[in-house]
Amino acid sequence: MLEKTYQPSEIEGRIYKSWEDEGCFAAGAGATGENAETFSIVIPPPNVTGSLHMGHALNNTLQDILVRFERMRGKDVLWQPGTDHAGIATQMVVERQLAESQQPDRHALGRDAFITKIWEWKAESGDTITNQLKRLGASCDWSRDRFTMDEGLSDAVLKTFVQLYNDGLIYKDKRLVNWDPEFRTAISDLEVENIEVDGHMWHFKYPLADGETYEYVEKDADGNETLRETRDYISIATTRPETMLGDGAVAVHPSDERYAPIVGKLCEIPVGPKEHRRFIPIITDDYPDPEFGSGAVKITGAHDFNDYEVARRGNIPMYRLMDEVADMRDDGVPYAEASKLAMELVEAGGEPDRTYVDTINLVPDEYRGLDRFTARKRVVADCDAEGLMIKVEDKKVMQPFGDRSRVVIEPMLTDQWFCNAEELAKPAISAVENDDTKFFPKNWEKTYFEWMRNIQPWCISRQLWWGHQIPAWYGPDGEIFVAESEADARAAAEETHGAGVELTRDPDVLDTWFSSALWPFSTLGWPEQTPELARYYPTSVLITGFDIIFFWVARMMMFGLHTMKDETGAPQIPFNDVYIHALVRDEDGKKMSKSEGNVIDPVDLIQGIGIDDLVAKRTTGLRKPEIAPTVAKETRKRYPDGFDAYGADALRFTLAVMAAMGRDIKLSVDRVAGYRNFGTKLWNASRFAQMNECATSEDFDPASAHHVINRWIIGATAETAGEVTRALEAYRYNDAADAIYRFTWHTYCDWYVELIKPLLNGSDEDAKVETRKTAAWALDHVLKLLHPFMPFITEELWDKLAEHGRDRPRRLMLSSWPALEGLSSDDASAEVDWVIALVTEIRSVRSEMNVPAGTKIPLELIDPSREVMRRIDRHTDTIERLARLDEMTPVDEPSKGAAQIVVGETTMALPLAGVMDVDTEAERLRKEITKHQSEIAKIGKKLSNAQFLEKAPDHVVAEQKSRQTDAEALVAKLEEALARIESMA
Repeated sequence: MLEKTYQPSEIEGRIYKSWEDEGCFAAGAGATGENAETFSIVIPPPNVTGSLHMGHALNNTLQDILVRFERMRGKDVLWQPGTDHAGIATQMVVERQLAESQQPDRHALGRDAFITKIWEWKAESGDTITNQLKRLGASCDWSRDRFTMDEGLSDAVLKTFVQLYNDGLIYKDKRLVNWDPEFRTAISDLEVENIEVDGHMWHFKYPLADGETYEYVEKDADGNETLRETRDYISIATTRPETMLGDGAVAVHPSDERYAPIVGKLCEIPVGPKEHRRFIPIITDDYPDPEFGSGAVKITGAHDFNDYEVARRGNIPMYRLMDEVADMRDDGVPYAEASKLAMELVEAGGEPDRTYVDTINLVPDEYRGLDRFTARKRVVADCDAEGLMIKVEDKKVMQPFGDRSRVVIEPMLTDQWFCNAEELAKPAISAVENDDTKFFPKNWEKTYFEWMRNIQPWCISRQLWWGHQIPAWYGPDGEIFVAESEADARAAAEETHGAGVELTRDPDVLDTWFSSALWPFSTLGWPEQTPELARYYPTSVLITGFDIIFFWVARMMMFGLHTMKDETGAPQIPFNDVYIHALVRDEDGKKMSKSEGNVIDPVDLIQGIGIDDLVAKRTTGLRKPEIAPTVAKETRKRYPDGFDAYGADALRFTLAVMAAMGRDIKLSVDRVAGYRNFGTKLWNASRFAQMNECATSEDFDPASAHHVINRWIIGATAETAGEVTRALEAYRYNDAADAIYRFTWHTYCDWYVELIKPLLNGSDEDAKVETRKTAAWALDHVLKLLHPFMPFITEELWDKLAEHGRDRPRRLMLSSWPALEGLSSDDASAEVDWVIALVTEIRSVRSEMNVPAGTKIPLELIDPSREVMRRIDRHTDTIERLARLDEMTPVDEPSKGAAQIVVGETTMALPLAGVMDVDTEAERLRKEITKHQSEIAKIGKKLSNAQFLEKAPDHVVAEQKSRQTDAEALVAKLEEALARIESMA
């Protein structure tokens, strides 16, 4: 017998272990024969340093729903798991661990010893997120778990790099990259977080050469000329004055007539020793906005991405000012000589052969070695002292920070390895244009195309130790030898230099995304031609977030199409469909962020957490520690008792039912609690079935059922199965979840259980036997349809109910998905739906009229048809019991003071005059209506206040709108009830 109370914490771990022990997750488990259709998904590999967050929970829940669904449909399913080595994150974790334990740092240890430390850390702590995914219920084939640094994937990385290099698609170049001064490496755009901070905009004079002057016309906001003056300088504004030292030009828009007289002239950079100051040209370019500021911008190609493009177009020299820790450079010849070299380039009209200069250090001697922010203060002070600073404005500025280092990122001109993404993108664009790969929702194709059609070279090198070391060796003259092994590189070098040549390996490692781009085929054994690769590639669908469409999805497309070919030599796409899931926000609609203190940890919802521990988690790691008291206060107010242990099923179902395609999820803890109650509802209905000996076997034929209530539930089950199946095939998770929820809670647990009680307690043995079998059959199908969403409770019920006579597969997850054809019964549906509508309408009137729950009332049927009377006769006991009626009588006219209702084509009346004080109830309703109308007016006034809308947080405005909508709906119901009562009077 089932326990009286459903306790997720008591069943979920036990069930998951049994699934693993019995090999239920293995590729092909449950498949219908050797020729079964395949279905494969590769998991987006979480970082080995990571722990489960709500985005992971959504992503993996959606994958698991599809995997369980297709496995039950008899397909040969593989859900390929694995983790990413997460170069920067892992190196940071281990370096911090070394520091905390007072061990030598990585530089003291040396590269090999430090990497050994990382492998030791991974062995001890690298499975955290994998174990959390298991807690969520992820049914991956863990026997095939892969790691981007394991031997097989490393072989794939080496082969791909060498192949792309030999194809001319990988090369080394000096370009501008995001540089993290803390980790001393280039990083990707995805690892940069742009944050608005308090800053300044400094305005400086750049004096014209040789004392030249020009007539400057200043315009007002309407474009009218308001001032004319003679200037001997051009005004420049910047938020980073220290970069002035590396300016290569000043640019103005070609249409800006104010500067036409001085285009082509030279101006002086107003910093550094006066006698050695540089002059730079004033040029035209489309980049400057004539309407913004002075309309003139300084071009510092080595330290700004927009300036970099201008410098490349205009052949403007680019001068690197900082070293790897973002201190001002302290190398090279003295400033006087460096300035002279730079002026020679100006006189030559730019750089005829190169777009950058790295050997010329233009940092004045007195600034060399300074921290960049200290140098900024010195530059500003020196310009101000000389009278060359016009003004300084306080200004909010967007500043780039490393998402892990938390330091300001510096655009830096460095030597890096690049991949020719433009060339690789061409077939990847065509694949989506031709619908070989489809995006769901389709609108994400636009994002994909925008990125791919404007793609830049991909910087694939990182200045780290943890990762795949670039397979490139340098000879004595700097010649590069790329090969899969040092032996192969040496053989190539000896053909050029002879035996005994000394080679030095490139110390850089590859960007983590490089190995991830191979994920769909490297995890299946490539470059070996394995049976898994032949069977499961291309994969069926990829499920991921929108933020990595370019960083991962596009790169898998590019590498897959370049590397993988079918038997005819045609490129193979890595996946057929790409489902882009939405963002999980907090219940106020704000993005979850540890630094803001509003993260909801999925593990906390699954296993529970007390309020003190919850507050401690939310107030740790805040970007602004001073907001900790506010975060603590709001957390205690919203979750006074912390979180109960809602279980994985409740969380999974919440995420699925809210995963409307293209719409962000506002995660409410109350919704999670509500779906735990849904599990309890199912549990109790299953106990009811068990206590009433409801059991079936393979000899039960649902098409042979006779009783109308049983035929009704059988038809409704078939219709729901079709609805859920179609929705999952179209990735409409919310529609599928909503369909099975409505059927389980309302159709089966509420109505069917109530409607069959008279049959189970009656004297008709044939009806009783049929009803027991039907109830068990329908419950089996509830468990099957619900299993992909709530795998734990459904598996537990499947197992426990099997103890009472059911003949079916031992494991629900390996049973067959419902394919129910020809079971609909229109006449049964019409009749039972009519009974339900009648009871529902009577209950609604009773509630609206405030009729005491225990009071039985009569029902008058006004000139009913024969069919209606036949239905009444067949279901009298059920209707009277569920609607709390004492009699049902056909009449020609309704009694005076009766509330009328219409069900189908029949008008009915509820004589309530003797049951309630009509006048008193009408007055009560009027007062309620007035009270809520007053509340609506108050909210409306607030929402029409422009100042409130401007200053109030988004979630507060949303809350007010929600309250307004709820109040309006309530008033509508109250007015309907009042109208009924007034008609009675």
